[in-house]
Amino acid sequence: MTKLIGIVPARMAASRFRGKPLRNILGRPMLEHVYLRASMFKHWDSLTIATCDTEITDFSKKNNFPVVMTSNKHTRALDRVAEAAAAIEKNLKEDDLIVCVQGDEPMLEPEMIDAVLKPLIKSKNIPCTVLAMHITEENLWLNKDTVKIIHNEEGKVLYTSRAPVPYSKENFSNELYARRIYGIFAFRWKYLDMFINHQETRLEQIEACDSNRILDMDFDQYIAPYPSRKSFSVDSPEDIALVEKFMTKDKYHGSY
Repeated sequence: MTKLIGIVPARMAASRFRGKPLRNILGRPMLEHVYLRASMFKHWDSLTIATCDTEITDFSKKNNFPVVMTSNKHTRALDRVAEAAAAIEKNLKEDDLIVCVQGDEPMLEPEMIDAVLKPLIKSKNIPCTVLAMHITEENLWLNKDTVKIIHNEEGKVLYTSRAPVPYSKENFSNELYARRIYGIFAFRWKYLDMFINHQETRLEQIEACDSNRILDMDFDQYIAPYPSRKSFSVDSPEDIALVEKFMTKDKYHGSY
């Protein structure tokens, strides 16, 4: 039977915002929001926090959240996720599904996990997916912290960039169908294992986005489309106020 393993990678030494996993948002550390919201998805075989930091390990144990320690040498979240998955499940099969739920997405919805798994469940030919949220606001399209996705009509990811793509000669509009990476990824174990054993690539390093590593590999990533939400990740201290403003209005606020 195919296993479904969720991993929440988190580290204190984020380059733009040190200590952000434990920064309070509406009275709870950000990581607590992420873990509790992800746990609302009821089909996990396991859901575990992965970290290289004792502060996060201590916090997780105090709250009875499963946690696994990983190497402090990882600079990419998916490398940490792969190490953690292999530690949790000793006999991973090629088709076991590994879901990375980024630790800086405190406004995630459990329906997002359904969405990112749907293409993989529908077709055995899909190696991996990324949640792709429709961009309906020009400021997000222009924001360099927002990683945009270029994909073809089949949903195959062609490129990811911090630049405002797809480019348009006209003003920004919803009809561009620009999409942004929302920090939830799903891989069949076979392909995640291939991914972590491939060296970082030029475009991955230039854009600081590990999805671009797949462009130089022998398999493809596909989007899992998702409608626009007032749902924001935390990349900088300024994002805390933005998240707090909109989190009080989302349907999961106060339910955990």
